[in-house]
Amino acid sequence: MIEFQNVSFSYEKGTRVIENLSFRIADGEAVGLIGANGAGKSTVMKLLLGLLTGEGKILVDGVEVGRDTLAAVRKKLGFVLQNSDNQMFMPTVYEDMIFAPLNYMVSREEAEARVDKVLAELGLEYLKHRYNHKISGGEKRMAAIATVLAMEPEAILMDEPTSALDPYNRRIVINTIRGLSQTKLITSHDLDMILDTCERVILLSDGHIAADGPADKILRDRALLEANHMELPLSLCGRE
Repeated sequence: MIEFQNVSFSYEKGTRVIENLSFRIADGEAVGLIGANGAGKSTVMKLLLGLLTGEGKILVDGVEVGRDTLAAVRKKLGFVLQNSDNQMFMPTVYEDMIFAPLNYMVSREEAEARVDKVLAELGLEYLKHRYNHKISGGEKRMAAIATVLAMEPEAILMDEPTSALDPYNRRIVINTIRGLSQTKLITSHDLDMILDTCERVILLSDGHIAADGPADKILRDRALLEANHMELPLSLCGRE
């Protein structure tokens, strides 16, 4: 579904943020992209979305990411931003959810059906006509996920989906992520969430892959995590 082939990127000449990065994510996989601050996680997301252009090749469902293919690629990808306020820009949840399908030339009838279907699946019908500035942070994060799902993407990218949430809303978001059938690539410092939602982890360090494998194995490796300026998930502290 997603493939990076020897991808490199520099924000400044001579300073590589990503260096010859290669990996594949299969259709339906849930992959956690982890690493310390500055490891290159956000850059990978921006390259995948075509917001940045580097060296090498990036493929989404067999389509190479490039200037001429951005519209087709972005139809396949849904992106849940870390800050929901940057994503929810219309007055109501309904208007946000229907905006993208209508702009992708979906008929209003079908777009409205998508909105109702997604809200029902997530148990969020009560948010449909609520004003975005009058709902809680947890509700807004769920609404942001609903907005992306209404686009019916083949893969969902998430940037810190549980940040700044209280324990109750964090658990709701985690359960929602676990129930999604799409291919998922999730960046987060919340390693307990990654352990709960991803079967595979890619650990980045200084723009390189330091480890790639089963989440349960990598996230239990204290020596590996500490060598890359990270710590065990809180749920595993004291057990290893």
